[in-house]
Amino acid sequence: MPLTRRSAIQLLTAAGAELFPPHLFAGRHLIARLQRLDPDRLLDDLERAACLFFWEQADASTGLVKDRALADGDDKRTIGSIAATGFGLAALCIAAQRGYRSRSEAEARAQVALRFLWESLPNEHGFFHHFVDIRTGERAFRSEVSSIDTAILLCGILTCGQYFSGAAAKLARQIYERADWQWMLDGGELLSHGWKPESGFLAHRWDSYCELMMLYLLAIGSPRHPIPPGSWDAWQRPIFHYYGYSYIGARAPLFVHQYSHAWFDFRKRRDRYADYFENSVIATRAHRRFCIDLHAEFPDYSEALWGITASDSARGYTVWGGPPRMGPIDGTVVPAAAAGSLPFLPECLDVLQNLRERFGDKVWRRYGFVDAFNPITEWADPDVIGIDLGISLLMAENYRTGSVWRWFMKNPEARAAMGRVGFEP
Repeated sequence: MPLTRRSAIQLLTAAGAELFPPHLFAGRHLIARLQRLDPDRLLDDLERAACLFFWEQADASTGLVKDRALADGDDKRTIGSIAATGFGLAALCIAAQRGYRSRSEAEARAQVALRFLWESLPNEHGFFHHFVDIRTGERAFRSEVSSIDTAILLCGILTCGQYFSGAAAKLARQIYERADWQWMLDGGELLSHGWKPESGFLAHRWDSYCELMMLYLLAIGSPRHPIPPGSWDAWQRPIFHYYGYSYIGARAPLFVHQYSHAWFDFRKRRDRYADYFENSVIATRAHRRFCIDLHAEFPDYSEALWGITASDSARGYTVWGGPPRMGPIDGTVVPAAAAGSLPFLPECLDVLQNLRERFGDKVWRRYGFVDAFNPITEWADPDVIGIDLGISLLMAENYRTGSVWRWFMKNPEARAAMGRVGFEP
């Protein structure tokens, strides 16, 4: 069975300085070069390339999207993921809105995907297997019925339903209403990570801050199978500190501060615990500082080149990040770390400009940035990963227009759920 982000984080968790002066690693010539690269053109290229991945690497008969593919295209693998499919459904909305695809062909593909998800993709109480064959929908790798990956899929489904309306909206509502969140509680107050037909519910529950906010809000807002709003209060919110930054966090990669924010608009809202958007801003600043503080060990890290989140590496798929430091950090830069944090920190754009300007075809291929790149060894990932392209695409669009937030938040259940758990302006 493949090592997933979540299982790797669990394994690592169980296992238990001043800024460098900018002139050391970002001279005036570099700053000048960055200024010559038009930011809007860069982000449009990024979005267009990501939308191309979600079009070409989805099966036209099922709408299911590959988990990963070769960065240059022409990929023969058939393993998909339901999370990548969720991002792919949102990508169809962006592609239609920006004219990368005609609205009619994007809507037709969306309806194919939604109908397959409603009528044909095997499910358990409305939840789907993490990995599936994109041609048939059959379970792959004996993977679990995943609560969090189903949540990502549902966010994409609900976005699609609001953007295209009509038949897409009807199918989106049917799929969302089918998910039995009470079943996924497994008799407890906190949602389970998932279920397997061979062994039943997984031992772990979503009990501490991470990408779980979208999961609980979808469950609390469910029209047919809601869970009690008290489940929102039941998960822990540990406080992390790094060089003056304090924020709710986890010993986990940066993506935990990104995923829920791709869909739910937490801006200028807070519950009785936190302003979660501002919390992600602070966490991203702390991560940037953490990477810069590694400069003596990895001279490639700088104010204009940073970002580590779960990704491929020269050794294989790796869960790494910080603070606190986790995983075998080796100087690799993961473009999705910065791209997925664009709405939080303007400096993220500097990283993307720097990568594209300095390293060109080493890091930029048919589907945009490769999944990971090590400037020290010049190792470049031959692959892209669907969920990393997905978070980069959605957050780039939110940074530019806020469109994904606007489409998704049209769902009355999303707004109602935030109200039920106490969000206020």
